[in-house]
Amino acid sequence: MTVARLPEWLRKKRGPIADIHRVKSILRRRGLNTVCESARCPNMGECFSKPTATFLILGTLCTRGCGFCDIEGGSAPSPPDVNEPENIARAAKELGLSHVVITSVTRDDLDDGGASHFSLTIQAIRGSMAPIFIEVLTPDFGGERGSLATVLDAGPDIFNHNIETVPSLYPVVRPRADYATSLALLKEAGEWKVMRKSGIMVGLGEKRGEVAAVMEDLREAGCEALTIGQYLQPGKGALPVREYVRPEVFSHYEEVGRAMGFTQIHSAPFVRSSYNAEESFSAAGRRRGGGR
Repeated sequence: MTVARLPEWLRKKRGPIADIHRVKSILRRRGLNTVCESARCPNMGECFSKPTATFLILGTLCTRGCGFCDIEGGSAPSPPDVNEPENIARAAKELGLSHVVITSVTRDDLDDGGASHFSLTIQAIRGSMAPIFIEVLTPDFGGERGSLATVLDAGPDIFNHNIETVPSLYPVVRPRADYATSLALLKEAGEWKVMRKSGIMVGLGEKRGEVAAVMEDLREAGCEALTIGQYLQPGKGALPVREYVRPEVFSHYEEVGRAMGFTQIHSAPFVRSSYNAEESFSAAGRRRGGGR
């Protein structure tokens, strides 16, 4: 069953136009992409008006075809832009960011899955802005430990890898990914003593018990932070929404997650993996006694 009518709690106002244009002009001038734009995130106006942005590295062509995503797929993306790490560092400085989120398309065509490009971007930002918090939201790198090490040896503050959905829906939602591989990646990241984070979409046909089971798996893997948000169809080619999950169900998931021991859990219709990332990490860092 496809759900057509958007409920009242999923209608959102745009942010100030002037602020949005300012952020976009800085990004365009440096030839940069954001997942905010590429994935048609409903929070883009709000985030750009702060200003915050999640930088999308390694191009805009993904080598996988996940059912939930509107980013264009293809088997032969362009080579990584050697100037991109430095351009992101300059843009972050110009925007006055204190918390930078870096994500990427999946690049199965590259030997290391693009891990070295993540590393170079982290190093460029650290060299340009100190102190600054850096969050990476990575693909699964095909489960290769060497690629994970390349990213984490560069010293990000948060390692984020989204589990996305429940195992029963993987054949449709993430047909070329593996649930166990994603969990193993999060577990292995614990060796670097970095905060680990993941995200789940709901509204694709999952059952509440399945969501709770995924949350338990994530805690067992060592995940400390979790985001749960409503899946919204980003384009005609993406999977349809099966259910608009009511706000009280999100509140229930948040209560369950806190009881499980997540130090940071944000569960609401408009929550996305990097939404309010700076505020979330600041709160978690205070509790952990962290900070640079």
